[in-house]
Amino acid sequence: MSTHTLDVRGQLCPIPVIRTQNQAKKLAPGEVLEVLCTDPGAINDIPAWCRINGHTVRNTETRDDGKLIVITLEIGG
Repeated sequence: MSTHTLDVRGQLCPIPVIRTQNQAKKLAPGEVLEVLCTDPGAINDIPAWCRINGHTVRNTETRDDGKLIVITLEIGG
């Protein structure tokens, strides 16, 4: 299982979700995607996108430089 990082800090809605979706399409089931973001809406929007698309949010945390959302892809992107 590989871990990939997507940095969308400084991007505003809907770009963080769109870029997360685009990156997920390149990954295989079981891979992990760590999304770094600063858009306050992304902390709700990305988990909602995960629920709709069958992925699992493993962790969310607040950091000094933004939010980290850790996703496991359960199905092909």
